[in-house]
Amino acid sequence: MPYCGTGNLQLDDSHEDEIYSTMFSSLKHPVRRKILRMLASKPLTFMEMVEELGVSSSHLTYHLESLGELVSKMDNGQYKLSSFGLATISAMKGVEEEEEEPKRRVKVSRWRAVSAALLIGVVLLAAMAAYQYNNNNTLAASKTALASEYKQLSSWGVDGANVSAFMQNVTQIACSNYTVSETSDTTDRTDFGGVLEQTIDYSLTSSTSNINIDFRFRDGHFSRYELDQIETSPIFAEVQPNNVIQNAKNILGRYYNYSGDSYLTNMRRLLDTIDVLNNTWAFQGNMALQVAVSGGTVNFNWMYYENATNGQPIYYQAKGLQMTFQDNVLTVMQDGYFLFTVGSTDLAVSQQQAEAIAENYVSTMTYMIEGEQVSHFQTVGSPLSVQMVPHPRGDSVALVPYWYIELGLSTTYQGGYNEVGVGIYADSGKVSDVELLSATSET
Repeated sequence: MPYCGTGNLQLDDSHEDEIYSTMFSSLKHPVRRKILRMLASKPLTFMEMVEELGVSSSHLTYHLESLGELVSKMDNGQYKLSSFGLATISAMKGVEEEEEEPKRRVKVSRWRAVSAALLIGVVLLAAMAAYQYNNNNTLAASKTALASEYKQLSSWGVDGANVSAFMQNVTQIACSNYTVSETSDTTDRTDFGGVLEQTIDYSLTSSTSNINIDFRFRDGHFSRYELDQIETSPIFAEVQPNNVIQNAKNILGRYYNYSGDSYLTNMRRLLDTIDVLNNTWAFQGNMALQVAVSGGTVNFNWMYYENATNGQPIYYQAKGLQMTFQDNVLTVMQDGYFLFTVGSTDLAVSQQQAEAIAENYVSTMTYMIEGEQVSHFQTVGSPLSVQMVPHPRGDSVALVPYWYIELGLSTTYQGGYNEVGVGIYADSGKVSDVELLSATSET
């Protein structure tokens, strides 16, 4: 990364525009703001920043590249702010001061404003020299916009930075057009791998559009987005393409810019092979893409797959990315590719053997229904459904081949239960889960 000194710089117009673009895009991203604040305190090595931020090395590399000439690397391997980075920090401080308590602002706002303006002016004069005068209006307008974004961000809650960035940069919902209310925020450890899971729900209201949005993050990484359109479609900051395939491509590209996960590049290559919207599959390496169309609903399901020991392909759906569009509006997006791993490809139990295991287990089991123990269950007919859905085993994120079989029952029990679902690990034949189900018959 080139070093940027503090003397007068001679920049051509295109380079100057690039510097300004980097400055203001950095101010809008929470991770890059934190990097700038950290380096404003002292120079840091790459691994020191990884540890402090709690991100992967690939994510930090992506953000450092995005910061461009705001950051420079010294001969000893440490990173520090360039003159442009110092100017950006000054602009950040100016915006943040506008958010201080009203009482305090009454006493010191005039002197604070003068001091901040002088500081920004001195640093920018040193960094931009002959170009500052022509760009004062740009800086002022951008500062005003950033102050507005800070206010908007506060409505997303304590951990709203990731949410706000996803909404504006991935889904492109025009958040500034809504009144945003956080309706719930829960954090807990999952049963698989002790992963920290946070779910946050929001209500967005305006005079023309009311929507609810639910988010899930796992270990700080985006995991799920779900949109409930209460009244009309969302308000978008930009015009969305009418073609749902192009819409999916655009969202996938913006999600890559948001997360920086390398597997999204392979997913985009697969999507580029789809030209016509219909029910189809596409394959490349160990990545599969299933496109399912039903009326106005379109599902794009990317997933990892691998051949079992007997040559049969196993689709690890949980290690994948799903997008659901309803009338060309993204209503569900879920990413588990970053989290789950492949624990086994052993398919020791065939589908026929799994069906026999399930039927035998149900006939001998005892189940609590409405506070009473019930036994002597009898199944009828062929299985209602049989699915291969690899599943974690124990406290792990490693996926193991897993049969899930639904069987009809000869009797309808209290609560309307007339079916049973049985989960069986395909590498061992061990029954893992059993649940009674209720299905209403139509006449």
